[in-house]
Amino acid sequence: MMQHRARLCAAVAATAALLTPAAAAAPPEAGVLAPGTSLGGVRLGMTKADVRRTWGSSYGRCRDCDRETWYFNYRPFTAQGAGVVFERGRVDQAFTVWRPEGWRTARGLVLGAAEAEVTRLYGPLERRECAGYAALVLPAAKASTAFYVHEGELWGFGLTRRGESPCV
Repeated sequence: MMQHRARLCAAVAATAALLTPAAAAAPPEAGVLAPGTSLGGVRLGMTKADVRRTWGSSYGRCRDCDRETWYFNYRPFTAQGAGVVFERGRVDQAFTVWRPEGWRTARGLVLGAAEAEVTRLYGPLERRECAGYAALVLPAAKASTAFYVHEGELWGFGLTRRGESPCV
């Protein structure tokens, strides 16, 4: 009887350990961009283990990317969520994917806002043309923040090392 109870407790603990990290550590449903600092809790320079602790390990790896890229989609095979790019095992770029609802900046700028709202809150920004969208870039000491716009609306956020291309 005691051995059966010990096995049952071990099985319950193992199941909880498998389920809890996925529920507790995932790309935030309502992530916050802190310009020049973090995106949804992910910071430039984090290790792969740091990213797994922050967003979990339910991610897909890009097969066609030049650098290791992980996508954290809210639903499998649906392009909406967030991603990270690694260089030498550390986060080199973090970004949102396809205008996930609930994401905002520390100043309250939400995805879906008009492009003019970005410059009203953050001042004049350098515009970089990417494939099918533009990045409005806000430089900081070590990192640049990108506000991705498409057809006059804010579609995403990005964080890159200063001087690197903001295009994803």
